[in-house]
Amino acid sequence: MKFYDWQLAPNPKRLRMFLVEKGITLPTEQVGGDGVKLRPEFIQKYPQATVPMLELDDGTCIGEAMAICRYLEELHPEPRLLGQDAKERAIVEMWERRAYDEGMVAAAEVFRNTHPAFVDRGVPGAAVAIPQIPALVERGRIRLDLFFDKFDRQLADNRFLAGPRFSVADITAWCSIDLAGFSSIGIPDRCKNLKRWQAEVAARPSAKA
Repeated sequence: MKFYDWQLAPNPKRLRMFLVEKGITLPTEQVGGDGVKLRPEFIQKYPQATVPMLELDDGTCIGEAMAICRYLEELHPEPRLLGQDAKERAIVEMWERRAYDEGMVAAAEVFRNTHPAFVDRGVPGAAVAIPQIPALVERGRIRLDLFFDKFDRQLADNRFLAGPRFSVADITAWCSIDLAGFSSIGIPDRCKNLKRWQAEVAARPSAKA
């Protein structure tokens, strides 16, 4: 297997954190090129033109961070990061999905619609020019504010997002907040529970992946 990574991008970081938590080491190739773009030879191999991507020994290409995490959890069950039983797996998936839809997507709306490197690249992997939309920046900021408050409430009575155990939901939330930071958006002071969680996750070796 080979992991196609891009150190600058948020979604490969989700997979890197997962690998550290699992203690898995994979052959890795960095595919970032000039101008904050993917290298042409990677796009030729994988026309979806997004990262991360896992290439299996038989040539199968698996994209999307969570799809890769599911595959690797089947091969390396412990420690379980997608849940211990049916109930916990459902709760983990629920909060991971919320972290992505409400956190990662909102942070990406702000970042991709403001950063000069993404002019005419408003959507990742698109084969045609897609312009930046300034109105999405304000919407993204509003959505992030709602995200912070919702996740703060969830953490009032839970050590981690899905309960007492660290999971992929925490990984996606961490990477969402990390991406928001590139637009100078941080957790509001009012979100004490989320800040407590942030400090605990920051102390894990995977946070530096």
